[in-house]
Amino acid sequence: MNANPDVRLPAVSVIMPVLNEERHLRGAVQAILAQEYAGEMEVVIALGPSTDRTDEIAAELVAETASLKSKRVHTVPNPTGRTPAALNAAINASRHPIVVRVDGHGMLSPNYIATAVRLLEETGAQNVGGIMHAEGENDWEHAVAAAMTSKIGVGNAAFHTGGQAGPAETVYLGVFRREALEQQGGYNVEFIRAQDWELNFRIREAGGLIWFSPELKVSYRPRPSVKALAKQYKDYGRWRHVVARYHEGSINLRYLAPPTAVCAIAAGTLVGALLTPWSFVVPGGYLAAILLGSVPAGKGLPLKARLQIPVALATMHMSWGWGFLTSPRSLAKKVIASRRPAVRADADADANAA
Repeated sequence: MNANPDVRLPAVSVIMPVLNEERHLRGAVQAILAQEYAGEMEVVIALGPSTDRTDEIAAELVAETASLKSKRVHTVPNPTGRTPAALNAAINASRHPIVVRVDGHGMLSPNYIATAVRLLEETGAQNVGGIMHAEGENDWEHAVAAAMTSKIGVGNAAFHTGGQAGPAETVYLGVFRREALEQQGGYNVEFIRAQDWELNFRIREAGGLIWFSPELKVSYRPRPSVKALAKQYKDYGRWRHVVARYHEGSINLRYLAPPTAVCAIAAGTLVGALLTPWSFVVPGGYLAAILLGSVPAGKGLPLKARLQIPVALATMHMSWGWGFLTSPRSLAKKVIASRRPAVRADADADANAA
């Protein structure tokens, strides 16, 4: 990255929204501090109202790095506990020209920041991002990770399954030019979920480039239980419908598959119970599909993990589909009312001149 010792690398601010992250926070921050990057770096942790040891661990990290000149950890309060508010608070408390978003349960690969800074320079993009590489720590999490990185689980989403580098609608997390964040006024706090998509939408509307690269990889820790996974994917589906109402034309067949499956399985089960057993072929066909699809997805995993992949797949599909179907129009109306117009760099300059 820095073949010429006379070239000064841009300083980097890593922002991290956290809430109840005692399991992974220390490891996530250590992965940042261990980055193979010679430029100056700071970590700004936005602390939500956690009920575990998250705040205590964050305070320890601040104390442990207090004597370091180029790699220090700071904290900022986020009393709402909401992700977009946390991100905005961390951005405002940070100071460097490159802003790296990381979650409290995300582990950056060793050359992540160096690669991202290089890609920003090479592509001229306003934001670059890569693969959400799910990795488990027990049999259930291994099963969820396998489901989240398989096409039967998430379709052809590049940031889950990989793909060719190129322009994208949105990317996982993201490494931004600060000027792009400030130009757009940061994240829209009404987007409790899908705030990345909405911000990247405004950046693209303003003429900016969002760039996906499989060179960038963040290890992600899956939810630790069926209940937690179901809530996560219900929220994903709920907010994906908000996005569809917010931006007509953003929906495609991949997003419609889970709600269609929920309706078809429910109808098939009801008709099968009341009228004809032939209708059970629909839920039976779905069950057969996820059982067959779990075989290649679980290659190399222990038997107990492989046996749980169909449960993870069904939880993801059904919860996402239910969340999409039950997403209230009132939520979309509230979010649409908060719509921020994209701000172009030339318009921003004209306003400052005036």
